[in-house]
Amino acid sequence: MEIVRTVIDVISVFVLPALIVGFPLYGLYKRVPVYEEFVEGAKEGFEVAVRIIPYLVAILFAIGMFRASGAMDFLIEGLRPLLSVIGIPADVIPMGIIRPLTGSGSAAVVLDMINQFGEDSILVKMAATMFGSTETTFYVIAVYFGAAGIKKTRHAVPVGLIADATAFIAAVFVVQWLFG
Repeated sequence: MEIVRTVIDVISVFVLPALIVGFPLYGLYKRVPVYEEFVEGAKEGFEVAVRIIPYLVAILFAIGMFRASGAMDFLIEGLRPLLSVIGIPADVIPMGIIRPLTGSGSAAVVLDMINQFGEDSILVKMAATMFGSTETTFYVIAVYFGAAGIKKTRHAVPVGLIADATAFIAAVFVVQWLFG
């Protein structure tokens, strides 16, 4: 297990610099005007950001209402018995609930857990693994589908939530296996 950690540590040192240098070099190799394309992409990104603001405000407002109303605590207490049977700690339930809704909210959950349990806690490791292995499903659907003008999400929501639930459960058991 220690060898796997060492290999991952070594690889992680080189991945980001390789991407930062690799993409422009590849663009130059393909004779693409890299800077001009970058600026054009930045312009398009800004336009998309302006179009998604209403959707972003709506999803953040809904999340704020959900937490402030006490519905989060009610839902956690309702799920606690079921999840304890399959070995999922109740303290990571807020991460599983908030992560499909918002990235910044789930980062706040991890920060709260760090303050409560300490950064080396197995619960924090579970939450951090969930953060990295799941998606902000409702945020993505609300913002990107809204920006693209897609009204019917069809199978996107169920498939996204199934993927999130799978990653949530896998994060618990993989962290327990590695660190438990």
